[in-house]
Amino acid sequence: MQVTHISAATRHQFWAPHVERDLEAQNWSITDMSHQIDLAAWQRYLDDLPRDPYVNDRWKRMAWLNITDDGDIADMGECPMAQGGMFNDADSMADKLRYYPALERSFIERDDVQAFVRAWTELWGISPREPILMQITGVKGTGQLDPLQGQGIHADGSQFLSIMVLNRENVRGGDSCLYADKAGTQLLARQVLEPGEVLHLRDDRLYHGANGLEQEDPDQPFERFIIIINCRFVDGFQNRMLRRHFPHAVINEVS
Repeated sequence: MQVTHISAATRHQFWAPHVERDLEAQNWSITDMSHQIDLAAWQRYLDDLPRDPYVNDRWKRMAWLNITDDGDIADMGECPMAQGGMFNDADSMADKLRYYPALERSFIERDDVQAFVRAWTELWGISPREPILMQITGVKGTGQLDPLQGQGIHADGSQFLSIMVLNRENVRGGDSCLYADKAGTQLLARQVLEPGEVLHLRDDRLYHGANGLEQEDPDQPFERFIIIINCRFVDGFQNRMLRRHFPHAVINEVS
């Protein structure tokens, strides 16, 4: 794989200055990274996104990445997604092994994708050989649709999680919400993320969700696609799969 090395100055400038302060103070931050990447080029990868075999009206690719001992960003190969029921309430996803087509190599090898992943690992202090899950996923259709497909207010089962909106077309709703509790009685933030905006959060300390989508123009379909990237899993089910598929990986020990 072609690897892009970025300077220390560039890495520190990738995120807005407030991001680290926000994460320290409140465990979440929202920032715009559209000027750091070629958003239009990333959006072109939505054209060939395959349908999710487990969930209706959703499309998805994913890859397991890591930092090598030499400091490069590398694709680790195949391992299923495995979310335990305590983290994922959806009947179609909870406690199941889910296999998805891989992110396209040409996407992973893009200079701005490599720079994004590298800056993301440095933001969270990710070590070499820790598995990082990166997904392109989203929904499209007509009428009304739950973008979370039954997951409700939830955590993804990791310590570190970021969600970037790739596109929003003809969409009303889909607000990103953060909560202090799974019951949703303590709303911390609610915001519509625009394309290029990213929500960083400590997934083991907060809960997140998104409200329903519908068409702004009832005569045209809508779509909303996102990038999800997370690491250092606290879900024992997922960690067992990671140990099985990546025996040399550094896996987070869950008590």
